[in-house]
Parts: sequence; structure tokens; C-alpha cells
Amino acid sequence: MKNNTLNSPKESTSNFYVGTGVLAAAAASLCCVTPVLALLGGISGVAATFSWLEPFRPYLVGASVLVLGFAWYQKLKPQPAAQMDCACETEEKQSYLQSKAFLGIVTVIAAVLLTFPYYSGAFFPKASSATALTASATTTTHANIYVAGMTCSGCEHSVNNALRQTLGVVAASSSYSTGIAQVTYDKSKVDLPKLAQQVTAETGYKVTRFEEVNQKKQP
Repeated sequence: MKNNTLNSPKESTSNFYVGTGVLAAAAASLCCVTPVLALLGGISGVAATFSWLEPFRPYLVGASVLVLGFAWYQKLKPQPAAQMDCACETEEKQSYLQSKAFLGIVTVIAAVLLTFPYYSGAFFPKASSATALTASATTTTHANIYVAGMTCSGCEHSVNNALRQTLGVVAASSSYSTGIAQVTYDKSKVDLPKLAQQVTAETGYKVTRFEEVNQKKQP
């Protein structure tokens, strides 16, 4: 009597490829998913938790693509004639976890995870123009805040959101490639050290320094 509770070597290998592909995709996007989860969960200071994974992202992306690609190759490659003779019996024994439908679902999930940095901004609130309407030219100041740890567009949106929700901020824009957050604010309502503190408190990224820019000289 056969024991149906045990997976066949073929099914175990297939499950390994599928699981590895999804885990690699999840790990590759974790540094960008975390800021969004922190925002949706209302948790401050955890956006930078997995930024250390960013150097490994290209390798994780490559591993996910290769493993899932090989899984599809195994699924679609022509079967030997000996196996085709018993195709009906094989189809009956095949579990859902071995099916093309399941592999397709897993592939879509992996693709969503891998491309997450490109659409993560949709989860962050739009910039408010309320402060911009009340700020005067005499009290408006521009500054650069140097932020360490930003690794993708999700990190940019997290820093921007932390600054924009601060009373007195007119506009904020950051770049993970330069590590600089540019902010325009009303200095009668908030000061630069407070803004730097807000970035660290809300995101967990370290502010290395900050400076005012484009200051007009007094006559």
C-alpha cells in the first residue's frame, strides 16, 4: 500500500524551486516594502530596518528570476516518450502545488514584489499645499538634509512623507542616489534641527548633516 502523505522527489524539487524563487523576490523587495508597511501600520522609525539588504538586491533579483525560469523550463519541457505513455495517470496523481496554474500565481507574486519599488509611491499620501499657501517669502528657507540609508524610491517617499507631515514644511523632495532631501520650510514655524530630528524619528534613517541653501545676502 502506497503512502500518499509523502511528497515524491519530483514534487519536493518543484516546491523547492517555487519556494526559493518567492523568498528571493520577497527579500529583494523587503527594504522597499518596509517603509510602506510602517506607514500603513502607523509605526515610526522602522522604515530603515532592512536597508542593509540593498547591496544584495541585484543578486536576489537574479536568483529569483533564474530559479522561477528553471521551474518553468522543468514544467514546459517535452516529456520522454516513456512518460507520455502514462500521461493520464501522471495528471491524476499531480497535486495542485505542481500545476502550471500554481506556478503562474507564484510567478505573478514574485513579479509584483520585484517591481514594488517602481510603484511604492502610490501608497504614500499626496503632498499638501496648505502650508505653501500661508508661507511668506520672508520666512521661507531652503535646506539640504543628508540622509544615510536610503536605497530605493520607497525610501524617498518615506523621507518625503516624514518631512511633509511636519507643520511648516512647504515642499520636500529626496533622492536615494544622492542621499539628499531638499526641503523648503517656513522658519517661523519650524527649524532645521527639528526637521532633521523628524526624519530620524519617523523613518529610522540617520541624518549625517544638514545645511541651509540659497540664502539671500542682507544689503
